[in-house]
Amino acid sequence: MKSFLFILTSFVAVTSLITGLLMISHPGGEVFNLSVRLLKTTPFRDFRIPGIILGTLVGITNSAATFLIITRHQKRYNWTLAGGILLCGWVIAQIAMIDTQYWLHFIYLTTGILIILVSLRLKGKDLI
Repeated sequence: MKSFLFILTSFVAVTSLITGLLMISHPGGEVFNLSVRLLKTTPFRDFRIPGIILGTLVGITNSAATFLIITRHQKRYNWTLAGGILLCGWVIAQIAMIDTQYWLHFIYLTTGILIILVSLRLKGKDLI
């Protein structure tokens, strides 16, 4: 389970950091073949601020969690749990704000839920 959690948090860390940076550097959405019209029901005019939020909240948190797994830090499962919660929150907020669902939403929501469940399981094992 520890390896599985490492793989999940690493995947989320890498993909959210890269996606966040691409959204910041290409705020018009052209790199993802997305139109800024997708954001019409949100407070955002382009993808720059969402990219900053994604990269910092989800990307950095999951990067820190991955590092703490590698170093076997005693707080690693707290960080993986936080990373999973932030990922789920990001996806749910995105679905609610843009009022559209994509297949990637379900993959990342499932990944976030798995991170939360595995973190809680491993966290519980550490308490015993």
